Amino acid sequence: MILAALLLQAAPALPPPPYPDPPAEAIALGRRLAETGALASLLPMIAAKETDELVAAHATLSAADQAELRRTADATFQAGRAKLMAAQARAYAERLSPADLRTLAARADDAASRAYREVQPAVIVASMAAMAGMDLKRDTLAAFCAKTGKGCAK
Repeated sequence: MILAALLLQAAPALPPPPYPDPPAEAIALGRRLAETGALASLLPMIAAKETDELVAAHATLSAADQAELRRTADATFQAGRAKLMAAQARAYAERLSPADLRTLAARADDAASRAYREVQPAVIVASMAAMAGMDLKRDTLAAFCAKTGKGCAK
């Protein structure tokens, strides 16, 4: 959820898609890309972490209730994931030509791409750790203040 909020805040206004009414084949190919993309790789890790935190926050539940909470979390995650993958599939289909989608989908199935997907969660975690404490607005204002003496916190 945090990642989605950050992406939405950072996203510039998008131009209209070049293929606003994509054919079913393009949506299916977009789905293959979505299912093999970074977001699809990351979502299970986020779901597991949030589920563990949710169960830990309700430690007084019986083991059976905790198991039911986990099943409920999984069902909720799967429903949300399905919506995200459908939206991503359509976004790819609206923005990439059918020929490009076919090429990208074929590449997504090769051995190197599968290996790439397998390491994505670890790479993302390492990248996020490297970003810890970074705040572009705060750091820019501090640098601007140091350089110009203006915009300094009071």
